[in-house]
Amino acid sequence: MSGVMITNTAAAAHRAKVANAIKACGAIVSVAPFEFVRILARMEAPLIVGATGGLFSTHYKYLTTYRGLTFYCKSPTPLDVPSGAEIIDANKMVIPDL
Repeated sequence: MSGVMITNTAAAAHRAKVANAIKACGAIVSVAPFEFVRILARMEAPLIVGATGGLFSTHYKYLTTYRGLTFYCKSPTPLDVPSGAEIIDANKMVIPDL
């Protein structure tokens, strides 16, 4: 098999993987941390999924839904969430980078 054929096959496999990730996750809206906190402030009792990660430095990932949309943010520092928020600590959070 030639190198071009292997590359095309790998690219097609990657495209299929991305398409499946989109189907599984639905639409996820990535926002800045300050905007994520603003969205949480609009909610009566926010439910937040959070996870930490990082190899060389720690980062914090957050996910919530609001009005039928799923919002996600990644922050270098923990967010100051509303006092009535329910937080679910996830071991890992994987968001497709499209």
